[in-house]
Parts: sequence; structure tokens; C-alpha cells
Amino acid sequence: MQTWTTAAYLIAALLFVVSLAGLSRHETSRSGVVFGIAGMTIALVATAIVAFGSASGLGIALLLVALVIGAAIGLWRARVVEMTGMPELIALMHSFVGLAAVLVGWNGYLEVEGGAAEGGAGGAEQLTGSLLGIHHAEVAIGVFIGAVTFTGSIIAYLKLSAKIKSAPLMLPGKNVLNLGALVVFAAFTVWFVISPQLWILAVLTVLALLLGIHLVASIGGGDMPVVVSMLNSYSGWAAAASGFLLGNDLLIITGALVGSSGAYLSYIMCKAMNRSFISVIAGGFGATATSAAAVEGEHREVNAVGVAELLGNASSVVITPGYGMAVAQAQYPVAELTRKLREAGVEVRFGVHPVAGRLPGHMNVLLAEAQVPYDIVLEMDEINDDLAETDVVLVIGANDTVNPAASEDPGSPIAGMPVLKVWEAKDVIVFKRSMATGYAGVQNPLFFRENTQMLFGDAKARVEDILAELGAHVRTG
Repeated sequence: MQTWTTAAYLIAALLFVVSLAGLSRHETSRSGVVFGIAGMTIALVATAIVAFGSASGLGIALLLVALVIGAAIGLWRARVVEMTGMPELIALMHSFVGLAAVLVGWNGYLEVEGGAAEGGAGGAEQLTGSLLGIHHAEVAIGVFIGAVTFTGSIIAYLKLSAKIKSAPLMLPGKNVLNLGALVVFAAFTVWFVISPQLWILAVLTVLALLLGIHLVASIGGGDMPVVVSMLNSYSGWAAAASGFLLGNDLLIITGALVGSSGAYLSYIMCKAMNRSFISVIAGGFGATATSAAAVEGEHREVNAVGVAELLGNASSVVITPGYGMAVAQAQYPVAELTRKLREAGVEVRFGVHPVAGRLPGHMNVLLAEAQVPYDIVLEMDEINDDLAETDVVLVIGANDTVNPAASEDPGSPIAGMPVLKVWEAKDVIVFKRSMATGYAGVQNPLFFRENTQMLFGDAKARVEDILAELGAHVRTG
């Protein structure tokens, strides 16, 4: 049975690796998802068979109940969740992984210490000397990582779902608090290894729970896509720690894959945003409080007829989508607008910022869902140099990722972040519901530029209005 289980876990691990490779490209993303589902199915079946062979009747019943309830909730949420709710759903799922790691760690401690107290097999007598110390270190580290992931993910969920403010929590001496918590964790871990007492593990758990809250609460809304990616990495390391405690090779491999890939993605995103990787994962460590310059001027409004006329006379158009497009579910009329303009001979391309939306790849998924051709969806670095030669840029629901203050105002909270330089185009049309600030809470000077016009209202309805007027203004290709 052990041989077959190991073989099943190895196959599942290989499928997860192939799944990650497939998900790295648009063309192979569907097959990547299929491979991932297949790997998880094999892992669950193998684990269930092992459990059925060794568990009591009550244990088997609990396992079946957990599988049924978990599968039902997962299928239900997958069916009802909208793309706009995906970032907070993922953050919430990360919290479950963290909580599971905490419970596994506590169970690992209680099982060993309980067995030692009763003098039974499976207790501390089976783990003597250095092995017992390693076990206690695994418990402390696993609980710490899991607890930080648990509360950090809950705060991320609350910020992403707008249940709490996205602005960073600026406690006095927050950097000292973060570093101090890590020093205390290291000291208590050593103490716990030497003298594994229940109260020490309880203190470690509470400390990690508080640190998770403070780390994510200290990070502003503009950096939340990176936070989601980092929490994904934390959940992977928490799973790997659980794998060591449970002696489960698949959990170790899968956790390492998730942890390393999430960390690397976060690093790439930080480079794209000109953010310090250490600063973001340490809760904004080293960041200094700044104040943005006041934005003065009056904005100009335009209607659908005016936009249709601009598009009809244009030879090149760039569309920069953002979270507002996802909220309005405007990707389908945007795709139809793209099709009609291209049929008329207008060059249409999309410029996608690395952190557009609130989840890495959010906009790419939406555009692929609406069947926008992959070859016209370009990253920021691929499109930025061409914006100065573009006739019309349509900013649909984006805000912080097209904010010129990032490069022009050293005092701005998003100063230094690379953005799409849409203001260099001949004409810019900004689709927004109001003049409110973006998720980072920063006013956008773009709205008051001479070549910018605001088209207010629901993005989907406004694009449909433009489509209705386009026939009378578009040139024949």
C-alpha cells in the first residue's frame, strides 16, 4: 500500500508541475487547469484510500463528511463567484490553508506530548534526542507561518472586498514592531525546542496571529496585488510545513511549488512596480510617509457620440483596462468594439499593467474570456513606447496604473511605480463612474490634462452607447 501511495503522490506532483507550466501561457492555460485537476484528484483518492485502511469507523465517517461538505462548498462558490470577487475569494482560501497549518502543528505537538505523558507508542519516546528537537522546531515554524497566513489573508480579504479601508495602517514604530515580533519568534522557538511547554506554543500562536494582521494592515491598496501573491506563497510554505509534520511527501512537494512560484511572481511584480520586495513582504518596512501634491484644474466631459467620432477618425487605438472594467463586466462590449474597429482598418491593441485589477493576470483572464485575440494584448513594457504615436487611448476602469503622479510627483504614495504613459497619446478618454480616487486613494492628475476627456457612467453601458454610434463615424477599411 505504501508503494502504491508513493507512486500516486509522485504522479500527482508531476501533474502539478505540468499544470504550472501550462498556466504560464495563454494558449496552454486550459490544459494546465486540467492537469491540475487530475493531479488533485489522484492526491485526494490516494489519501482517502490510506485513511480508509488505517482509520477507525468514526475517522472514516468524518473524512467522508469533510470531503462531501468541502466539495459542495467549492462547487457552489465556483459557480456563483464573479471575476470581480475572485481576488478576495483567493485571499479567503489562503486563510484556510494557514488555519489548517496551525491545527496540524498543534495536533503534532499534542500527539507527541500526549503519547509521552501516557507512555504509549507514537509519543515522545519514538522521537528522541535531536529528532524530538527537530519535531518541536517544525511545530513552532509551521504554526507561526500558518498563523501569519491565516490572519494576514483575512485582512487582505477585508481590504479587497472593501469591508475595511485599503489605506495602510500607520502605527508608531511599525517597523520596530515587525522586526521585534520576528526576534521574539526566534527566541521563543529556541525556548520551545529546549522546553516544549504548552504556554510557549500558545504565545507563539498569538504573536503570529497579531503579526499577520499588522503586516497586511500596514500595506496600502496599491500594493495589494503583490500581497495576494505573497500570501499565496505563505500558504505554500505553510502546507510544506504541515507535510513535514504529517510525513506527507506530496504536501511537501506541492507546498514548495506554491511557495516558490508565489514568491517569484511577487518578486517580478515588485520589479514591475519599482517596489522593494523586502519592503512589501515586511509590511512596508522602510517606507516613509509622503503627501501627494494638490491637483488643481477642471476636467472635461464627453459623450458617446464624441468618442465614436474620435475613434472613427483614428488610425491607432490603445485600450488600457482596469478593475472598473471587471466590475462593470464590460469586457464583452469592449471585445465587440475591438472587432468593429479592426474590421474598419483601425489598429487596436491593449496595454495591460502588471498589477491591473486586484489579482495578477486579472485583466488577461477577462479579455481571454471575451475572446480578444492574444496577440493584441500587450504588457506595459511592450506598449509604453508606442503610446506617444497613438491617436486615441481608452482608459476603461483603470486609475492608479495610468497616474502620471507616479513619475512626476516624488511625494505621491505611488511615486516611482512604472505606469502606462497614456497621457502622451493625442487623445485620452477615461471611463469612470465619478471623479473619485482609485484603490490606492491617490488623486489622478491625468483627469485634468488638456488632451483628456471624461466619459462618466457604467463602463459597459457607455461602450454599448459608443457601439451604437460607431457606424455613423467609423471609416471604411
